[in-house]
Amino acid sequence: MIRTVNLSKIFRTDEVETTALNKVSFEIQEGEFVAIMGPSGCGKSTLLNIIGMLDNPSGGEYYFLDKEISRFTEKQRANLRKQNIGFVFQNFNLIDELNVFENVELPLIYLGYNTSERKKRVEEVLEQMQIIHRKKHFPLQLSGGQQQRVAVARAVVSKPHLILADEPTGNLDSANGEEVMNLLESLNKNGTTIIMVTHSQRDAEYAGRIIRLFDGQIINENINASKMAV
Repeated sequence: MIRTVNLSKIFRTDEVETTALNKVSFEIQEGEFVAIMGPSGCGKSTLLNIIGMLDNPSGGEYYFLDKEISRFTEKQRANLRKQNIGFVFQNFNLIDELNVFENVELPLIYLGYNTSERKKRVEEVLEQMQIIHRKKHFPLQLSGGQQQRVAVARAVVSKPHLILADEPTGNLDSANGEEVMNLLESLNKNGTTIIMVTHSQRDAEYAGRIIRLFDGQIINENINASKMAV
């Protein structure tokens, strides 16, 4: 599904040049659950932004579904992104003025689904996330764990090939964090590819493979044998 070859990202100002990614090469197969770990500033979020087509690399190649993405226009990237990728963020990124149903419905509006199909899909995914009883509530009326469940529902409602999760439990207590990780694990078992950036070793244990970054480079990869055996 994903392949990078010598991927680099350099941020430049008038006085400073910072290498965020330095010749990063790896592959991710469809259906994998991969955790990306490393200290703050090691390039994790930069890598996730490039995989999610929110940013372009400075050098190297990025293949998504056998398409080389790095020289796509912003419009081409946006079209490919909205059809194939769902995002889950640490800060939920819900729209406060929209209720739960409307927040989850938003990606389907962008994709041009009709009203009846949107209603069917949104209610199905809210049932799956066990948040249907809150569909008329607004984000500020929900707990952190409930907000993240809504965010996961929004990420999966369009049935994307790939979910990118950036510290998905970072703002949650341990019980709510475990609940969100169980949701992601369940989605992965049903075939969704997941790439997750995390500082949490406990969260990373849900993944089948852990990639560790340091100073913009991959320093090692570990297979989670317990997940591979499942």
